[in-house]
Amino acid sequence: MKDLKYLAAFLIPITAFLAVNLQGYWAWFTPVFAFVCIPVLELIFPVSTDNFSEEEVESRLTRKVFDWLLYLNLPVVFGILGYGLFTVLNTSLETYEFVGLVFSVGIVLGVNGINVAHELGHRQTTKERFIGKALLLPSYYMHFFIEHNYGHHLHAATPEDPATARYNQSVYSFWLTSTIRQYFGAWCIQKKLLKNINDSFFSLNNDMFWYLTLQLGYLTLVFAVCSITGLWFALLSGIVGFVLLETVNYIEHYGLMRMKTKTGRYERIREIHSWNSNHVIGRIVLYELTRHSDHHYKSSKKYQVLDCHDKSPQMPYGYPTSMVIALLPPLWFKIMNKRVPKEMILS
Repeated sequence: MKDLKYLAAFLIPITAFLAVNLQGYWAWFTPVFAFVCIPVLELIFPVSTDNFSEEEVESRLTRKVFDWLLYLNLPVVFGILGYGLFTVLNTSLETYEFVGLVFSVGIVLGVNGINVAHELGHRQTTKERFIGKALLLPSYYMHFFIEHNYGHHLHAATPEDPATARYNQSVYSFWLTSTIRQYFGAWCIQKKLLKNINDSFFSLNNDMFWYLTLQLGYLTLVFAVCSITGLWFALLSGIVGFVLLETVNYIEHYGLMRMKTKTGRYERIREIHSWNSNHVIGRIVLYELTRHSDHHYKSSKKYQVLDCHDKSPQMPYGYPTSMVIALLPPLWFKIMNKRVPKEMILS
């Protein structure tokens, strides 16, 4: 039964379903649940730093239930999105209701969409990567697959990485710099990948062209079926989804920088270059994303066997709580700046 604890991740889409179904002030149920209720629960439940034994790891890697819990997000995410589009098209909503539903559905696109896509994007099977890319589609972040796997994991915790927030950089500044730099960075990486196989930039193997075409096609379809109202809903919900991702990116590596060796190269990324949180609720809802150091240490490692490292810098709060605090830069800097190693600040 312990394996099924990750079913709790579906509490987010359940709250979104209720938000869309009940409307009124319930339209805001998902953001309240995600960023008020969960932070409160994280303060109540104990922190767990336990790791699995080798036997337990082998056993957990053979159980397909962990994979199916990820795959299930595909129909759930698109089901919630479709229900939201149907509702805004066929219901007379007040502005506050429309905005609330945008945030509720957008949070699903971020948590159960992009976050799960991140996990599946590191898998080696075509099926899993396809599901991952499909989950990125409604947030217009399909380029994330290229930039994250071929860019971020190479350059994390360096100035070259757009997804690493610098010391004293606010989350609002980071949203702008990370979003723009990651997108154009993905095009540059794609160009290099094509060059490595002696293929043309205008080749059918240029995935960035396909991503652009699919995302524009998605918005065109929404407009054709759901008119301008549906288009605005899809567009804004997707923006909420990727801004949520960028907020997570912000807290994951804030202020942590790798040192340069005598040869001028950056040291190998280690456990000390990502912020971790062992708060149980956030770990479950985010499929262990909060054990981020171990993920960078071995990116192919599946979420259900990620370890806690004593050397890793620990966040005083869970990821959901930290994301809220990040929206208040003076408070964020007061809490986090003193936790950043001084040698990293100087670098």
